[in-house]
Amino acid sequence: MGADIRFPHLGIEIENLGKSISIFGFSIAYYGIIIAFAMICGYLMAAYQAKRTGQNTEMYLDLTLWDIVFAVIGARLYYVVFSWDYYKDNLSEIINTRGGGLAIYGGVIAGVITTFVFSKIRKVSFLKVTDTACAGLLVGQIIGRWGNFFNREAFGGYTDNLFAMQIKMTDVLQTNLNKSLAKDVVMVDGIKYIQVHPTFLYESLWNIMVLLVILLFTKKKRYDGQLFLLYILGYGCGRFWIEGLRTDQLLLFNTGIPVSQALSAIMVIVSAIILITNEVRFRKKKNIKA
Repeated sequence: MGADIRFPHLGIEIENLGKSISIFGFSIAYYGIIIAFAMICGYLMAAYQAKRTGQNTEMYLDLTLWDIVFAVIGARLYYVVFSWDYYKDNLSEIINTRGGGLAIYGGVIAGVITTFVFSKIRKVSFLKVTDTACAGLLVGQIIGRWGNFFNREAFGGYTDNLFAMQIKMTDVLQTNLNKSLAKDVVMVDGIKYIQVHPTFLYESLWNIMVLLVILLFTKKKRYDGQLFLLYILGYGCGRFWIEGLRTDQLLLFNTGIPVSQALSAIMVIVSAIILITNEVRFRKKKNIKA
């Protein structure tokens, strides 16, 4: 049968890698299990950050529960809006999340809005909460991306670099295959594989680096909101690069521009301007006091 997924240059071959498990006849996707685990770990990280900074950890459990609900809704809406050419003729599929179709940026945007409303209701600093929660969000993203690994999705185009990943063509949805990938099919022991950039791995590793910066800078931040801005800058830079490699990009309507890449560019520019402006103001105040 051959390996389901291969990393030829790393000497790694993974056999019998399913996409789901069956419990009492009910199929549960590994993707869903990983996302659930990512959410739990994300809360634990946010609670850890809250404890480090002298905040109420229970409040972050309440926030996490609300964020999860609206983040899932936001992730689905984002995907549907930018895939409207399909869903306008298949309206019943909009609520069928088991068929796939969640976009992380939609979840992040919905989560930020939910956090803003939550902060107003609880009468706490929105910027302080986002500084604390962004570390949890990163943990969720780091772990959650591995759901794409099990689903054999969200990969890039052909590559022969060190991390090149080979996936059985029979395990990949036809909608995720483009002409370039079909042209560069690799035959191993009579089995057809596509050889691609493992973009899920790139993003996971990139987010680990961003998380380390956030954790190391937590006690050194100069104002509320600074950590969240660093998150936006760091994640945006990585996502801009990685999104350009992917073959399943959501496009900005009829422009042909990858919407997540455009959003990443805006995030990077805006956050960089605010960070630089705040740094200049901080140094001016420091010089005045001196």
